[in-house]
Order: sequence, then C-alpha cells, then structure tokens
Amino acid sequence: MVKKITQKLYIALMFIFLYAPIAVLIVLSFNKSKSRAKWGGFTLQWYKELFANQQIMNALYTTLVLALVSALVATIIGTAASIAMNSMRRSPRTIMMGITNIPMLNADIVTGISLMLIFVAINYTLGFTSVLIAHITFNIPYVILSVMPKLKQTNKSTYEAALDLGASHMYAFRTVILPDIFPGIMSGFLLAFTMSLDDFIITHFTKGPGVNTLSTKIYTEVRKGIKPEMYALSTLLFVSVLTLLILINRTPSEEKINKRLKKKAVQKESNSKFRIFKPAIILIVIAALIVGSFAGMKTTSGKNTLNVYNWGEYIDPEVITMFEKETGIDVVYDEFEMNEEMYSKVETGAVKYDVVCPSDYTIQRMIEADLLAELNYDNIPNIKYIGKDYLQSAEAFDPGNKYAIPYCWGTVGILYNKTMVDEPIDSWSAIFDEKYKNNILMINSVRDAMGIALKYLGYSLNSTDRDELEEATNLLKEQKPLVQSYVVDQVRDKMIGNNAAIGIIYSGEAIYTRRENPDLEYVVPKEGSNIWIDGWVIPKNSENKENAEKFINFLCRPDIALLNFDYITYSTPNTAARDLIEDEDIRNSTIAFPDSATISNCETFKYLGDAMTAYYDDKWREVLSQ
Repeated sequence: MVKKITQKLYIALMFIFLYAPIAVLIVLSFNKSKSRAKWGGFTLQWYKELFANQQIMNALYTTLVLALVSALVATIIGTAASIAMNSMRRSPRTIMMGITNIPMLNADIVTGISLMLIFVAINYTLGFTSVLIAHITFNIPYVILSVMPKLKQTNKSTYEAALDLGASHMYAFRTVILPDIFPGIMSGFLLAFTMSLDDFIITHFTKGPGVNTLSTKIYTEVRKGIKPEMYALSTLLFVSVLTLLILINRTPSEEKINKRLKKKAVQKESNSKFRIFKPAIILIVIAALIVGSFAGMKTTSGKNTLNVYNWGEYIDPEVITMFEKETGIDVVYDEFEMNEEMYSKVETGAVKYDVVCPSDYTIQRMIEADLLAELNYDNIPNIKYIGKDYLQSAEAFDPGNKYAIPYCWGTVGILYNKTMVDEPIDSWSAIFDEKYKNNILMINSVRDAMGIALKYLGYSLNSTDRDELEEATNLLKEQKPLVQSYVVDQVRDKMIGNNAAIGIIYSGEAIYTRRENPDLEYVVPKEGSNIWIDGWVIPKNSENKENAEKFINFLCRPDIALLNFDYITYSTPNTAARDLIEDEDIRNSTIAFPDSATISNCETFKYLGDAMTAYYDDKWREVLSQ
C-alpha cells in the first residue's frame, strides 16, 4: 500500500515539475498586466495582438519554413548518404560513421562559429540561405544515425532476388528497401525537424539582417523583457502539440480498423495509378516552400533598402512602417542583445549593416577601430532638435560629434520600496547595509556593478587604477552575502511583486515599474552614477549611407521621437519631442529628465581598452565565484 502511494506521489511530483512552468506560462498569457508578478485581470488581448504583431508572426513563419525545408533536404541527403555508407566495406564505413558523429559530439557553438567563419571566408552574405544551409548541415548526421540501423536490418537477399527477376535498381529499391527503412527515414525527418525548430546557436551565428526565428526573437527581447504575446504564442503551440499527440495516440475500435482496411483495399488499385506522381508532388511542395520563404524575406542589398541593427524592443514598429511609406525605402530590421555581439558582427564584416545603435563606450571603441563613417550633417537637418547638453555629453566618447547622433539616454540608480525601507534612500550605502540582507537585487553587469562600487568609494567609474579596482572588488565581495540575486531585466517584476526592498535599475525601467507599483521610488544616489547614451552610427562598410542618414534624420523629427519615447520609455535627447509630451507628470519627471545637478554628478562609460576590459571581467568573476 505504502509502495503504491509512494509511486503515485513520485509520478505526481514528476508531472508537477514538468508542467508547472507551462501552467504558469498559460496563466500569464491571459494576464492583463504586462508584469509577471502582478495579476491584472483576465484578458484575450495578447492573443489578438499576437496575430497583429508582424515581427513575431514573421519569426514564427521563418521558424516553421526553416525547420520543414531543412529537415526535408537533410532527410534526402542523409538517406542517400546512409545507403552509400552501408554499401562500403567495414573500415571505410567505420571511419565515415566516426566523422558523422563529430558534429553531434561537438558543442553547438563550435559548429555555429565554424559555419559562420566559412561563410565569411568565402565572402558569402549572411541571410536566410546561410541559415538554411547551416541547418541542413546540422541536421544531416541525425538523419544518418536514424536510417543506418534500419539499413543494417534489411535483408539484402530480397533486394538481389528482385534484381534477378528483372526489376530495375530503382524499382527494387522503391519496393523492397524503402518500405523497410521508411520508419528510420521518418524518425530522422522528425528528429531533424525538431532540432531545427528548437535551434538557437546555429541560427544566431549564421543569420543575416531581417532573419529571425522564435528563439532568436525571444533572445533579443531579454533586455526589455519578453512580450506577453510570446506567452500567447507558446500557449497555442503547446495546445497544438498536445492535441496532435492525443489524436495520434487514440486507439481506434476493431470495427473502425476493419472498415479502414476494407476502404484501403478498394482504393489501393486506383491509388497505384497515381503513385508515379507522388515524388513530383513532394518536390513541388518543397519548391513552393523554398520559393515562398525567399518571397517572404526582404532583400538585404540594393539602393532602395536599409539594413538596421538595433537593440531588442528599442523602436516603435510603427515608426519603421511610417519611414518606409514616406521614403519608399525597404527597411530590413535586425536586433541584438549585447554591444559585444553587435561589435563582432560589424568588425568581421559578415553582415553589412547601414545604421547601428551602440552604447557610448562601444561607439568610442568603434571609432578607435576605424569602423565608422563620418556623418554628413547636410543630410540630417533635424539634428537641431537634439539638445545641446546631450550633444556635449556625447563628446566624451565622440569628440566633435562626428560619428554619432544621440538616440536614447538614461541613468542607473536605486529602485526601492517605500514600505520596506526605514527611510528614503539617497546613497549607494543602502545596497551595502546588512539590515537589507536578502532584500537587495544587484545588477548582473560588470561595468555597472564595478562602477557603482567605484562611485561609492569616491573614484571614477572609468578607473584604470588597479588598487582602486581591487578595493571595489573587495567591497562587492563583502556585499555578496547580502544580495538576494544578481539580475538585469528580472528586477522589474521582482520589485513590482514586492519580492525585494532594493534593486539596481535603469531609469527607463523605473518609469514602467512605478506605473505598476506606486510604492516604488527611484533615486540617483548622491555619490553619482552612470549616465548612458545610445546613439545611431553608420558603419564604414555601409552600402546605403544616404538612406542611413535619411533614417537618422527621420528619427530626429520631434513627432517620431515622441512615438519612440512613448513606446520604449527611455529618455529622449530630443528637446522638441519632450515639449510634445502630453502627460505633465512624465514631461516633468525627474526620473526621465533629471536636473542638471544630477546629470553633472554622473559619468558616461568609456572604452578602457581590451587589456583593462579583460581585467574588469576577471575581477567580476572573482565576485561571482566567491
């Protein structure tokens, strides 16, 4: 009795661990609030917006087409390769099987980077075709390893007997061998389809502008948080798969089975007449999918195009549509999640972007590496709407404002819950105070974390003095037992849900969190902090520089800058756009637009060189590994 109860309890716990996260996701897809920590009531809004969201639907379309086409092609190639290998002698076959296993034993990142380097070496422009080729290459070993066991089980005598009776090699293969190995072919196809559908690494390293799968789309949204529409999409996918599994695993009654057998027997003779057309139909379907996939992709080259590379969720999609309508220029839009990721792509020239939006210290790094083209201000007259103070601040990393136009800016500060702290906070000392142990959310970013410690100690956040950096490292080590967790975007939901008293956050995120939870307050500590500026730049290898300058000029237009401010909530350097803000509380907000005294007490990050960057990384690893 006890044994049975234990078994049932074990199974129940197993299912809870497996499906509890999915259940949470399904609930969130009906949550009216965008925050994961707050229930705002039941809604179907996210399902409606899902089908209206062109970026997500394009990513879904690309994912399905890529998985289906790559799996079909990989299955054909893999099956042919398996037949060839099976006919080899033992030693060559063993060697070939060993080679087949290498990509499967290697980490995906090795395969992804290797494929990217091959494309770069042969000067092949990254795009949908490069991803398709990479997925096919990645999938072939899975097909081979599924088909080979079935080939070994095949009776060669039957095949040879068919040949002796006058059958052609193709007919004998189609009628004798193919039925025996078909289960292996289907297993290989389904495995290849699943691996392609779920892949992120291979796609990430081989995709070009405008190519996004669901995995890469979700990855680029991490900086701003995953959209609720993604919860709705995931729910629909889960329900679809569950429904298919139920239908497939339904056991028909004996009467239904007999009826189906009789029906098949009647149709067998008539269907045999059309058997010759089946391969042609399959080829037509594959060709249609490939042609359709290319038709759905915007071209990445040409005088009437613009390749944009921006942070995830960092522009109002309507702005891109408006720009395309007004100028007739097709925008191919791509997103990145880290400055380092963007820098490596621009540096290698694997993809030629026309306009990019890096952060301040990365802009300096790109200038020093001679990767950027100087701007022609005759083509950017709307620069007059960018505040002089912001242009002056940008000179810290772009002397003379030759290469960059400020786009968004903000500060790094403390978000605290007024009901969970003893008194208003105005100093970094709060995050090092033992009374808030396990109630502190520290930012998981080397420059931000080290910068906070350096400012608290009275040093520059761009310090290169190793003694000062050692002191900052020790301070962060002492703080670690007080920290609940090291986070970036997760701080929003945790603070909204009252899961911590204090969190480090970017000012733009603070505006959103205070809307969701009025008990939250944001402050830039009196010791000073980081004031960051993201700006638009044009890489030297841009093929459409004039279009890029038109785009930058368009974004500097006050009404367009206002649309972007409302969408992303990060502060705009466009003073004319600020005057257009209707909400007086937002227009005069000290979070979105801090006073000059606060700004003058802040610093922008500077690029410190590869050696010092590596040193910072080493110090941060010391803190996290303690």
